[in-house]
Amino acid sequence: MEPLSEEQTGRLVAIVMDLAREGRTEELLEFLDHGLPADVQDQDGNTALMLAAYHGRAETVRALVERGADVDLRNARDQSPVAGALFKGEDAIVTALVAAGADLDAGTPSARATAEMFGRTALLT
Repeated sequence: MEPLSEEQTGRLVAIVMDLAREGRTEELLEFLDHGLPADVQDQDGNTALMLAAYHGRAETVRALVERGADVDLRNARDQSPVAGALFKGEDAIVTALVAAGADLDAGTPSARATAEMFGRTALLT
């Protein structure tokens, strides 16, 4: 089997990121089952976990964490998944990422700083 071209790889990553945004967990996991790394990043450095967290897809976030996705991998703008979930008001996702060991001081702004900005520091304990 020939390796994918750069264009094909880009299209594959775009599909996976759309699945994460839409919370289409089962379809997304099929790509991981066929060898796609859980931490693959798009052109902006976003991972499927980042996009699922930001778009409120709790089931997808949990599944990706279970598959070994890095909860601290930041995008090109130095944003972490937990800070994105805090920004969007996704309490269940924040709780899941904190339970998975997310670094609350990583990124710009950090999850702690984001929680302080929005008066939501109780979620981080």
